[in-house]
Amino acid sequence: MEPAAPGFLLAVDLGLTTRLALFGSGGRLRWYRSWHYADTAALRRAIHRLLGGIPDLAPICVVGGGNLRGVWEHEAKKRGVPVEAIAAETWRARLIYARDRRSSRQAKRKARELARRVTTWSRPSSRPTPAQDASDAILVGLWGVLAAGRLAEIPQELRG
Repeated sequence: MEPAAPGFLLAVDLGLTTRLALFGSGGRLRWYRSWHYADTAALRRAIHRLLGGIPDLAPICVVGGGNLRGVWEHEAKKRGVPVEAIAAETWRARLIYARDRRSSRQAKRKARELARRVTTWSRPSSRPTPAQDASDAILVGLWGVLAAGRLAEIPQELRG
């Protein structure tokens, strides 16, 4: 990923149940959310409103694929916002030790633990402990801020 200009980084875990995490230019989590949309049309409208409400957004990091990624890419392109699509294996390899990824259950537990540490470290305005489904979006965002150079390395407080 190219170094990003100062501004916000939005992480998206794709699906009709969409998980989002917004990071500030200093690399800290600002908020995270999870919403369910009835269909692609409702998601498209929500993306339009969401991106319109985030000034100075660059980039968007998405995990997942299919036609929903295209919906995000289309709206982002209209706004001149770059989209970085990554596989879950990419952020997991950077953020979770191999010994903690031996099973799916173990990897998910470690991801939730790390996401909780990110929320504590960042002190976001949203609820203090992320729901299980928001953890992936938070960690995609952490990967994104590291890849964009907004953080030089994983902060000591997040290591575990």
